[in-house]
Amino acid sequence: MAPSKDRQRRLARAKFDRQQARRAERERRRRRITAGVGAGLAVLLIVAGVAWAGGVFDSDETSTTEAADICLWTPQDAATNTDLKEVGTPPTKDLPETGTETMTITTDKGDPIVVSMDVESATCAAASFTYLAGKQFFDNTTCHEIIADGAVRCGDPSGTGNGGPTYSFYDENLPAAAPSPSASPAAAAEVTYPKGTVAMYGNPRGSNGSQFLVFFKDFTAADPAYSIVGTVTGGLDTVEKIGKIPTVESATGDKVTPKEKITIQSLTVGGAGAAAPSASAAQS
Repeated sequence: MAPSKDRQRRLARAKFDRQQARRAERERRRRRITAGVGAGLAVLLIVAGVAWAGGVFDSDETSTTEAADICLWTPQDAATNTDLKEVGTPPTKDLPETGTETMTITTDKGDPIVVSMDVESATCAAASFTYLAGKQFFDNTTCHEIIADGAVRCGDPSGTGNGGPTYSFYDENLPAAAPSPSASPAAAAEVTYPKGTVAMYGNPRGSNGSQFLVFFKDFTAADPAYSIVGTVTGGLDTVEKIGKIPTVESATGDKVTPKEKITIQSLTVGGAGAAAPSASAAQS
């Protein structure tokens, strides 16, 4: 990735962190004020607390009538990477930030794979999946690799490993690194990516688009590189079946290409993958 893109990603992450910190601080202030309200000063303190929590005294905060950006999407140039697919950009505001969302991946290898996405820990990844699913971005695409880490790699319409949408976003939910060999046996046994984990595959690392991994066995990483999105809650037998497909050498000489084609027939989020709103001009 060019240095300018690295800088864009760092700035986007820094802005996101500042917004989250301000939001958390306002909530802490509101709770402190509410808890300390006395009988005689209740009305006064509540009014002051609402004004304070609303950011009246925060000179650098966005106006209370304007929602803050929750996710930032870094543009990617389809002219320099023809494997990218232009589908517009997801919204940046008014996105779900709590709870879970259900993603259903229907393949030609068995029962649908049902994933519970962790919206709170992977807000932007969940928003991106929801948006792309609404565009039928993943439908009739292939899972083009089975990697040595014990996961199937999907989500690239081009099937080359270089494809995705014309935007990227940063890691949100990287797990902690595996303990060193000197750690206690109990700690050393911890698994970084348990079987059934669904995670983003950044290409390059830390620059996520649409590619994702579904782990069919436990994997422990000394330097975790995949930001976790959620967990398989149904169809794990399908994931395990896919993991058993033999592989052959790819064009680069790595033995990762499935000998048998793996097709995602559809990928939906929530009800039926209804079209998601776009912050930019949506292009199909």
